[in-house]
Amino acid sequence: MATQQEVLAALGTVREPQAGKDLVSLGAIRDVAVQDGTVRFTVALAPPAWLERERIETACRAAVAGLAGVKAVEIRRGVSVAAGRPVSGKIAIDGVKHVVAVASGKGGVGKSTVAVNLAVALGQFGAEAGLLDADIYGPSIPVMMGINRMPESAGNRIQPLEQHGVRLMSLGFLLPPGSAPVIWRGPMVAGAIQQFLREVDWGTLDYLLVDLPPGTGDAQLTLCQQIPLSGVVVVMTPQDLAVGIAAKALAMFRQLKVPVIGIVENMGSFLCPHCGQETSIFSKGGGGRAAEELGVPFLGSIPLDAAVCETGDAGRPILERDPEASIAGIIRGIAAKMAVRVQEEAADVGPQITVIGKPGAA
Repeated sequence: MATQQEVLAALGTVREPQAGKDLVSLGAIRDVAVQDGTVRFTVALAPPAWLERERIETACRAAVAGLAGVKAVEIRRGVSVAAGRPVSGKIAIDGVKHVVAVASGKGGVGKSTVAVNLAVALGQFGAEAGLLDADIYGPSIPVMMGINRMPESAGNRIQPLEQHGVRLMSLGFLLPPGSAPVIWRGPMVAGAIQQFLREVDWGTLDYLLVDLPPGTGDAQLTLCQQIPLSGVVVVMTPQDLAVGIAAKALAMFRQLKVPVIGIVENMGSFLCPHCGQETSIFSKGGGGRAAEELGVPFLGSIPLDAAVCETGDAGRPILERDPEASIAGIIRGIAAKMAVRVQEEAADVGPQITVIGKPGAA
């Protein structure tokens, strides 16, 4: 029967392509156990290697399966995420490594759809992910995530709901169906967001995404002033008019000293499901041009796809319903780039901290 040392030696032959080192020396192999011919271990990868996970896990399985007496190999998925930087005068949320805002200069760009799918993608990579719906006037996360019930409380802490591997909080969970519109002044909006940040028991999270309302108002100011944000992702559509609008949103976050993670172009083009022809509905390449003009990273372009709308309305995001779809791969790529950028912003805080995420099949 193979020993733990032999398992580690075999896994030491598997290299992580981005770092150029073997998994064992990187500290990516955790919790090795050998019992009755079954070898179990966790592979905890840093964001640059997330898109290579399938290949890495296949190589790990092959390396261990050849050892004497090994009948089965079980691989658990983990992530290695560096903690965010402390910011003077701001208090971090206990247990949450990174808070990333998802913003837009105007409505109608699909910001909430992007936020939902990015959160689901992070969870599928193995990260512990949360999503806060800070759009007080138009909460859409309950519909898009297919869950809408009153959250429970434990003591003076609200317990977030969980769906599709993501912890969730939204004002929509607290309002009865068909209720009157929310007509609140700025201080009430700020108070609600503070409550969601401080009085929700988020637990241990690698990433908490905050779906902000469009524009540059009270919700944005409250978030930026209260907690140390790891960064902001700005969602825009590709037409030239959107560049100026995105520039205003970016200017606000820069003025508040929030790192800009990058720009995501949504509805970049339409790929006909019948003939396969690609059509630029608005214009072409606006997101990339905006990123270049504004001096920020371009995280990628998401095409206009009817399936994304259908799955959002049905409460089952495209990454959950059809993870092998081409657009799901595009969104995963953007989520991985976002995580890498967050890690780059946190690079000077010291060594990475390994957090074991959700189990996953190899």
